Amino acid sequence: KDVLDLLDKYLIPTASPGESKVFYMKMKGDYYRYSAEFKSGPGHAACAEAAKQAYQEAMTEATGSLHPASQIRLGLALNYAVFYNEVLRDADSAISLAKSTLEEGQVAMDSLDPVQQQDSLQILQLLSDNLSLWNSGTPGQDGTAVEDM
Repeated sequence: KDVLDLLDKYLIPTASPGESKVFYMKMKGDYYRYSAEFKSGPGHAACAEAAKQAYQEAMTEATGSLHPASQIRLGLALNYAVFYNEVLRDADSAISLAKSTLEEGQVAMDSLDPVQQQDSLQILQLLSDNLSLWNSGTPGQDGTAVEDM
């Protein structure tokens, strides 16, 4: 709860638009996602809803302010897709988000410098790995190659 208070009262409101703000908003979504993974019943539902809202707000900010191949934006999309698959058990939304992010990120890679490209390529590979697993629908596995970034 203290972490969420810090994020809500100080870090998110005072963060500069762009990377910093998206980073903190993603952190909030991640915190709620981890909480949802360990709760059941109403507690799970409340944390899942809070995570979904935090991730959606972060995606809105990221889409409006960050390069499509930004590692912050890609990492957010990776974690949000994992959230859809693992917490909400919504493979279709996970696949849709991962696929669109992968496509947009690949198209935009050429405009990054080589160091940024290397970092972003690693996240794109993680998205691709998860997308392959989610599309295969292998029974008995959780369907996530990488939990988060």
